[in-house]
Amino acid sequence: MSIYKINNTKILIRGAGDIASGIAYRLFISGFKVIMTETEHPTSIRRRVCFSEAIYDGEKEIEGVKAIFSKDPEMALLAAEEGKIPVLIDPELKYLTYIKPLALVDAIVAKKNLGTKMEMADIVIGVGPGFEAGKDCHAVIETKRGHNL
Repeated sequence: MSIYKINNTKILIRGAGDIASGIAYRLFISGFKVIMTETEHPTSIRRRVCFSEAIYDGEKEIEGVKAIFSKDPEMALLAAEEGKIPVLIDPELKYLTYIKPLALVDAIVAKKNLGTKMEMADIVIGVGPGFEAGKDCHAVIETKRGHNL
């Protein structure tokens, strides 16, 4: 794999709920360009810490990081260049080939894989149950809370 400049590296995060937003926040403050996708009517539980709220309100700021609702992939790429996290309505990832991310992080946490495949990006990470490393994605991150992970 080539060496990538972090500030030009796009990471697409599938989902914009609390776990996905935490991932997006850390990647963004580390210098990555983060683009998030969500459903048209997000059902996030901890809404105060979810970038998915940008779909309802136009924008959402969490600890100084601003997400903005983007109606199309062109608007999303522009927002990412301007130092914001764009949130697109794109649950089927129809804009994936247009965005061309280095990495795809599926952080929907749906308890099953909703169509994420290893071929979707150079690096594909599944977050939560329902993924198998080497089959669906390159790596899996468990999200079960508690002391006995």
